[in-house]
Amino acid sequence: MSGNDTSASSLRPFQSSLCPFPFSLVAFGLCLIPFVLLATLNSAGYRYGASDQAFYIPAVLKRLDPALFPRDGALIESQARLTVVDEAIALVARATGLSLPVLFAGAYLAALVLLAWGAASLGALLYRTPWAVAALLAALTLRHAITKSGTNTLEGYFHPRQLAFAFGVLAVAWFLRGSLVRPAVLVAVAFLIHSTTASWFGVWLVVATFVAERRARVPLGAAAVPVVAVAVWAIVFGPLSGRLTRFDPAWLETLSRKDYLFALDWPATTWLVNLAYIPVILWAYRRRTLAGIAIQREKALVIGCLTLAVIFAGFLPFHAAGVALAIQLQPARVFWMLDLLAVVYVVWMAAEGVRRPTRRAQATAAVLIALSVVRGTYLLAVRFPDRQVAAIWIADNDWGRVMAWARTTDPGAAWLADPLHAARYGTSVRVAGERDVLVEEGKDTAIGMYDRGIAMRVRERLVAVGDFATITPARCRELAATYALTYLVTDRVMDLPVAFQSGTLHVYALR
Repeated sequence: MSGNDTSASSLRPFQSSLCPFPFSLVAFGLCLIPFVLLATLNSAGYRYGASDQAFYIPAVLKRLDPALFPRDGALIESQARLTVVDEAIALVARATGLSLPVLFAGAYLAALVLLAWGAASLGALLYRTPWAVAALLAALTLRHAITKSGTNTLEGYFHPRQLAFAFGVLAVAWFLRGSLVRPAVLVAVAFLIHSTTASWFGVWLVVATFVAERRARVPLGAAAVPVVAVAVWAIVFGPLSGRLTRFDPAWLETLSRKDYLFALDWPATTWLVNLAYIPVILWAYRRRTLAGIAIQREKALVIGCLTLAVIFAGFLPFHAAGVALAIQLQPARVFWMLDLLAVVYVVWMAAEGVRRPTRRAQATAAVLIALSVVRGTYLLAVRFPDRQVAAIWIADNDWGRVMAWARTTDPGAAWLADPLHAARYGTSVRVAGERDVLVEEGKDTAIGMYDRGIAMRVRERLVAVGDFATITPARCRELAATYALTYLVTDRVMDLPVAFQSGTLHVYALR
């Protein structure tokens, strides 16, 4: 086989180039709108500023205006210096004049479109009917957690790793098509967006290429030398320096709620779920091989994917030793890639199997689409009835109005709020108010994983606040004196001077 093209006989008859449907992009476009809608519904709606955006948005804001976050800059920078996506988004914002809510919504849509393109391209190569491809797209809208990895297959907000994953899926499709250069370029782009997600795809495809292409083995070996050299430099002298240290008990205690980081503490059920991907992939591939319908490079793709599980096992001794870098890389996320290939194969078994009955594929697609519609409707209509399908801007509610007022205050103002305020109100003070906050438990503890000093700072502040529900005015004044705080936001009536109020939320001046 040529290293650049898959033989025509190995391609499905309805697949042309990487256009995933028989005749034109029109058919793909017709599938794309339902895919985006169902993916969003099954993520309980799109929300600007939610969850991990508690880090990414302040990092971008800091790039746009260095005067922001004079106190929290060190916390933000401890993770931001490991990425370039914040600088990239800030650059686009300056160049286009678009607001961050619009840019993040656009990036969210781009990630879903790219995921659909990559998945449909994969299906078009591995399946024999367009209905099976439609079934795969429907299956991928069914958001679910990758067990004990801190990762979901979809998010209801823009996360760089979702975009990097989508680039990775497309790279896998190009690899199956016979290309060597395009997958490398796509993984490189993904690396700039989210380095760890891209790295796992890189390992997958490098191993697969080594297996599939004899002529590529020497170049791959030669390329490994500078890659290893750069990795060693990054760990010893570069941005990852100092991360071969071990987590001490105090540092580990700050991560006690992040149980997904410590694979050796997983319950048996987690091991069973995550390791179940392996026999599913092997069984489906064997069936395809025995039936004579496995395509060229498919064996290499399976070997590359399963190599990720071996690499995960290789991390376990370092986890046992508490090596910081081994934990910070979160190798359990390799199961996200295994989940992808397992879903591709499970849909094939359900929709086509060996015999390829068209009606069976149609029925499978119909069932998965119906399941996605019912589940997505339930999430928004029943479980989260107060959410919109798409909340692109900060909500115009009491919290949103308080945060709008916060943005009018001095950039040096520092706020005291419930440490769980981001989970309670949907966005953090840093995101919605663009101001420093004493502590935001959900994201600050996660950032502490990358820096022991930050972890100790977060622990100290959480202890200092104590039970926010019973905090007294005197204690608020003490905290203000210790940490130079300016405002307190709470829904409690307190004997403090009111600076602003919206509904049940009061902003009190602390000095």
